[in-house]
Amino acid sequence: MDICKKVKETAMQSGMWQADFINPEELVFYPEIREICKGNVCRNYGTSWACPPAVGTIGECKARVAQYKHFLLFSIKYEIENSFDLEGMQHAMISFKESVDGFDEKLKEMLPDYLLLSNEGCGRCRKCTYPDSPCRFPERLHHSIEGYGFNVYELSKVANIKYNNGANTVTFFGGLLFGRAGQ
Repeated sequence: MDICKKVKETAMQSGMWQADFINPEELVFYPEIREICKGNVCRNYGTSWACPPAVGTIGECKARVAQYKHFLLFSIKYEIENSFDLEGMQHAMISFKESVDGFDEKLKEMLPDYLLLSNEGCGRCRKCTYPDSPCRFPERLHHSIEGYGFNVYELSKVANIKYNNGANTVTFFGGLLFGRAGQ
């Protein structure tokens, strides 16, 4: 079976709602997205190994991404009570991260090398060791997809994945890069 098809099937078996490929050469890195990160609305900027500035500069992120020839964008849609259901959104975010972790475990069995991006922050530790000490769980660290400067709305359009899934829903996105370029 083709590795791309197998990876996509594994994503869906891991609980992803939608998933499709984007050519990594078409990815756009927006410094403006990083500026939004600096605004620290999510409160993760400068506090997590998964977010800027810990993930490196846009140039470093771009160089990391350029090492791979496949990019799978994936998402999960969650039902919430209403647009003010912060508890439901928090529960959905935790659930998404658990699904990404499950996907990661399956990927370890089939891919020798990959980069798995998740949604904002990490959340594994009560207090992240950044910037004073190394990450406690580097093998389980998933950088923020937005932290790389990606406009997730734009990516969803390119991959033909619904970004807005209607009233009383929240959708989280992640990305998988794999297959070393030039191999």
